[in-house]
Amino acid sequence: MPWFVIYTKPRNEKKVAERLEKLGIIVYCPIVTQIKQWSDRKKKVQIPLFNSYLFVCLEDYERQNVFQVSGVVRYLFWLGKPAEVRNEEIEILKESLKGVMSSVEVTSISTGDILNIPSGPFKGKEGIVKHINKNSLQLILKELGFLITLTKEEIL
Repeated sequence: MPWFVIYTKPRNEKKVAERLEKLGIIVYCPIVTQIKQWSDRKKKVQIPLFNSYLFVCLEDYERQNVFQVSGVVRYLFWLGKPAEVRNEEIEILKESLKGVMSSVEVTSISTGDILNIPSGPFKGKEGIVKHINKNSLQLILKELGFLITLTKEEIL
């Protein structure tokens, strides 16, 4: 069975994944652990790797079943057809998320530089530095067409 990509309402990925599983649909929501800092404490939180996106594995004729769940907006389309992800790609993503994300020491970065990501879910991918803030930087992953933000903790 192929994997399809569905778009959810913002910050509804985990809830939608749970509801789809209750319907008997095979769903994958890649989760990463981040350390969030508030004024009084730090806490490890689990957040979806891709904001507002989930992967569902079902037959083409069953695709309408996902709309029984509130929070599902639509399927992601590519070239006029629902976007399909190969099973091998899902397995690679699952394997890469099992590893421990190590910190990387950064010396000097400027906009337009090409960075190779040494660890984590995007290990081995190259990205172009789009924007640099005091506590984060934005990378454009050429191969995947994604814009990701790395926080100060991930950069140092």
